[in-house]
Amino acid sequence: MPSLFDPVHAGKLALRNRIVMAPLTRNRAPGAVPTPLMAEYYAQRASAGLLVTEATAVSHQGQGYADVPGLYTSEALQAWKRVTDAVHAKGGRIVTQLWHVGRVSHDSLQPQGGKPVAPSAIAAKTKTYLIKDGVGGFADTSMPRALEASEIPGIVHAFQVAAREAVKTAGFDGVEVHGANGYLLDQFLKRGANQRTDDYGGSIENRARLLLEVVRALVDEVGGGLVGVRLSPVTTANDIHDPEPQPLFEYVVKQLAPLGLAYIHVIEGATGGARELPERPFDYEALRRAYRQAGGKGAWMVNNGYDRQLADHALRDGADLIAFGKLYIANPDLVERLRTGAPLNAPDKTTFYGGGARGYTDYPTLA
Repeated sequence: MPSLFDPVHAGKLALRNRIVMAPLTRNRAPGAVPTPLMAEYYAQRASAGLLVTEATAVSHQGQGYADVPGLYTSEALQAWKRVTDAVHAKGGRIVTQLWHVGRVSHDSLQPQGGKPVAPSAIAAKTKTYLIKDGVGGFADTSMPRALEASEIPGIVHAFQVAAREAVKTAGFDGVEVHGANGYLLDQFLKRGANQRTDDYGGSIENRARLLLEVVRALVDEVGGGLVGVRLSPVTTANDIHDPEPQPLFEYVVKQLAPLGLAYIHVIEGATGGARELPERPFDYEALRRAYRQAGGKGAWMVNNGYDRQLADHALRDGADLIAFGKLYIANPDLVERLRTGAPLNAPDKTTFYGGGARGYTDYPTLA
């Protein structure tokens, strides 16, 4: 049986173990530009087989929270290069998660104070994080406007340019498409947010069209072996839902299978919450089987509430990579702690979003 600590390949990514640091939004990038503190934070965690950065906006329009990083300015790209250099100096591998939040935003965060965009003009009953007069807090999202069909190629192009610059300029080892958690690509997938009547709405094939166009554009740009895709079939995050997720996501992974991707990253259950949702049943084994039977060879990454015991079971049952989220906030040396069974630091929830070094780079290691 494979061990968490065995090396593995995910597409073109040679990883020294099967432990992944999941993307974690921390709101410490003023002006969408990574800071030296962020370089320290990621380098501290470089013993993971793979680091996936916090979600990173592909455009100003794609931003939904205050002080999250971007990939759309030269200043941000150069700052990310300092982050990737720090990780590589520790022997780590790091990919960036490409993000467009869609309707999960606020007018004050948008270019010229415009409305957030979405597949349909349906507000998300959720919160975003704003900073006013130096004080951060949560606020309701703004009412979005529906994207015009003529605008959609520009969304695909923004992802494509961000992927190219992430690899070429910022030095990332690859990219992950954020197709989960109720953000733009997930909004198009699910009928709770998508009530379009054009080629991007209605049928499963139409609702999956934008995600697949984005992924194919990235494969053309940087190669499939450097591209991962994150999906969350039944999450409740950001007021998202679909009444029939099983056929929807089995169709999606069958379409992704021929693209030679590095990995598929699946959030099981409610993001950061229950792994099983009785009101939203889903067969994850059938999803993985659909991907494999369609020829998908990318690594299969699982996520949500994993500990060492659950991770071992998942590897035995066919997973290739295990993503750990909150555990990585408080345990920069999580690999060693899992290896030795050492006690885990408890995270300080009051420092999750915004701030400085406290609760970010000051957690103790075993050393």
